[in-house]
Amino acid sequence: MINTIAKLGVFNVWANETLLRRLDSSVAAGHEEPKAALRIFSHVINAQAIWIARLTGTASPLKVWQEHDLAGLHHWHEQTSQKFADLCATTDEAELTRHIQYTNSQGDAFDSQVSDILTHCVVHASYHR
Repeated sequence: MINTIAKLGVFNVWANETLLRRLDSSVAAGHEEPKAALRIFSHVINAQAIWIARLTGTASPLKVWQEHDLAGLHHWHEQTSQKFADLCATTDEAELTRHIQYTNSQGDAFDSQVSDILTHCVVHASYHR
């Protein structure tokens, strides 16, 4: 399980960087920043930051539907994507089975296993990308 989670973390960084490069190329070619794509990718990056905060017991710097321009997405990708991959790579079996309690953006309380959270983050991002 550890190796699979670590690979998912690496994949997530690659996928985020690939999307950012495509957005950069589009803007460099003279197109406007695609607002719908920026909005949904903002959500992906925000969710990543929120889950990192929940896993590490810290406050998230971002809200779930906070919107960013392309420069902001680059910034928050740099702040969160590798950190998420590092969590995936360094989490041992004991940590993977640990449960955390958290409250979602609507105020509902949940209890989830770390392995499920890490998997969910990558699946969620892949769905939206």
